Amino acid sequence: MTDALRTLLPGYGLSHDAPLQLLNRSENETWLAGEGDAMIVLRHHRAGYHSRAEIAAELGWLIALQGHTALRCPRPLSGAMGEMIQTAAGRHVVAFAHIHGREPRAEDDLAPWFDALGEATAHLHAHARHWTRPPGFARKRWDVETILGPRPHWGDWRAAPGLDRAAHPVMTRLAAELTRRLGVYGHSPDRFGLIHADLRLTNLLIDDLGLWVIDFDDCGFGWAMYDFAAAVSFIETDPRLPDLAHRWCAGYGRVAPLSAADVAILPVMVMLRRLLLTAWLGTRADSDTARDIDAVRYTADTVHLAERFLSVGAARFLEG
Repeated sequence: MTDALRTLLPGYGLSHDAPLQLLNRSENETWLAGEGDAMIVLRHHRAGYHSRAEIAAELGWLIALQGHTALRCPRPLSGAMGEMIQTAAGRHVVAFAHIHGREPRAEDDLAPWFDALGEATAHLHAHARHWTRPPGFARKRWDVETILGPRPHWGDWRAAPGLDRAAHPVMTRLAAELTRRLGVYGHSPDRFGLIHADLRLTNLLIDDLGLWVIDFDDCGFGWAMYDFAAAVSFIETDPRLPDLAHRWCAGYGRVAPLSAADVAILPVMVMLRRLLLTAWLGTRADSDTARDIDAVRYTADTVHLAERFLSVGAARFLEG
């Protein structure tokens, strides 16, 4: 794989033998190339996930976001011939300018970062609503059908690791309740549109100037409030969750108003995302995230969260 990627490096102004380091393996592989001030980030796409048109759409949105003064997002790079999407080992490759910063950690004081993230997310949604998308813009939908339906993007929760027969009725009731509530909430343009869809901690960077929002690989069409649920991925059982929701909403509200229905749907989005991740851990066992998490335990905790959600109701689910 490194040999295949090295053939692309001269097109980005790097030598063929520049340092090349694997940073992360998830849906795709992310590599750091170069050293010192001459570093770039390469994303080597997983085969069969995004089409070339979908990747081009992501890059198009990122390029449009470069002029947004209230947002800091990755800058896509083109090769020597101006091409934004290249190929290595039969898979698509894209490049981004390197960003200096660190990921927020779950053990950090996350409250101020969720306030900043809420504000950034509102700016992101506002841009998406007013931006005129180019012809042929194609991205996946993140809705009930593609998350809970028979052919979901990230796997079927019914096949989650360690999900036993006794837990199926609870999970089935949860899926039905989420489907019902989301049907009532609806898909109006002020609630459903182009979103990041994966704003978890590993897709954020912080530096002395604040927050970067990175990795738009899963951006697509979904509920705006789903972006909060993505932000609390893998920390849904953290006792700070009610405060993080409050901080995120406060930051968001400084840019755009949130209706009572928007705030009320947040617990539903958290459980929708939780089901998605429970399924994903079973289909992406080769990812760095899956190796760091006990998937069977995660499934068991999902069942407990489902029981609590169904017992206390969405209105009380995020109460402190």
